[in-house]
Amino acid sequence: MSKRYQPPCTVTPAMLSMVANIAETIGRLQAQPNRLLRLRKANRIRTIQGSLAIEGNTLAEAQITAILQGKRVVAPPAEIKEVRNAIKVYDRLAQWQPQEQGDLLSAHALLMEGLLDAAGAYRRGNVGVMGGAQVVHVAPPAKRVSGLMTELFQWLQQTDLHPLVASSIFHYEFEFIHPFADGNGRMGRLWQSLLLYQWNPLFQDLPVESMIFARQQDYYRALNQSTQSADAAPFLEFMLQVIQSTLDSPQVTPQVTPQVEALLSALKGEMSRTELMEALGLSDRKSFRQRYLLPALQIGLIEMTIPDKPNSRLQKYRLVLKGTKK
Repeated sequence: MSKRYQPPCTVTPAMLSMVANIAETIGRLQAQPNRLLRLRKANRIRTIQGSLAIEGNTLAEAQITAILQGKRVVAPPAEIKEVRNAIKVYDRLAQWQPQEQGDLLSAHALLMEGLLDAAGAYRRGNVGVMGGAQVVHVAPPAKRVSGLMTELFQWLQQTDLHPLVASSIFHYEFEFIHPFADGNGRMGRLWQSLLLYQWNPLFQDLPVESMIFARQQDYYRALNQSTQSADAAPFLEFMLQVIQSTLDSPQVTPQVTPQVEALLSALKGEMSRTELMEALGLSDRKSFRQRYLLPALQIGLIEMTIPDKPNSRLQKYRLVLKGTKK
């Protein structure tokens, strides 16, 4: 790559239309600042859980919530360490400068602290990306990594492409280079989120990584298609679809059903499942769980009093801020 290198990417009218639609949706959400504030905590947890789950971490949202609250969680120590590191990194999202290569290295050092000896440093060995039992991508030789990353950052600093487009291209190019011995997927997703956050702070509250996890195979397929065609377009199109889907998801624009409304009205202080059913005049436990309780939990309007033990007989539920002011 030279200083004027332009990552190959065919930007189509359809992609530009998606960019315009995303920008319009963001504009509507920004007109509802109270909702955005209420989204922050729940979606930050979804973001961390989604990005780590793609890499094989098995901790659920309730367990990550417990770790965030300083509670003891029974799980593999390495997975708990991954979560704690990710919490630290995402808490510093506003501090990183996405055009600065030094900040990328610092973020990687924090993300992989205690998990990788070479945390915060580019790899010194050659790597291949596996797809099952097959090698699907052989990354550039280690001796080229520093130069490739320097020129990629130079392109990022100079490009006039829309941030939705530039961040997706950077994400793809980063994964193609695969600059670290480990943590490349987490760092690529983090840095795209950081670039989008710099463009619009709303992205601090959007669980884009969670939506990528929901479409994990499509994510890998888009990466492979871009590599095979030597064009970032398939990955760009995928990421634009993911961002729009995130904006349209219940976690961002929740649809409060009459059943959930009734549950919110009945919930006073902390109440058990039995107490809630009695207050609502219900007897069918399955219907209550599927139509009332789970939807309210999923869109973050209520929370468990014992989140790390969801099936505890002592479990109760209470309103959170956004459940009191919809």
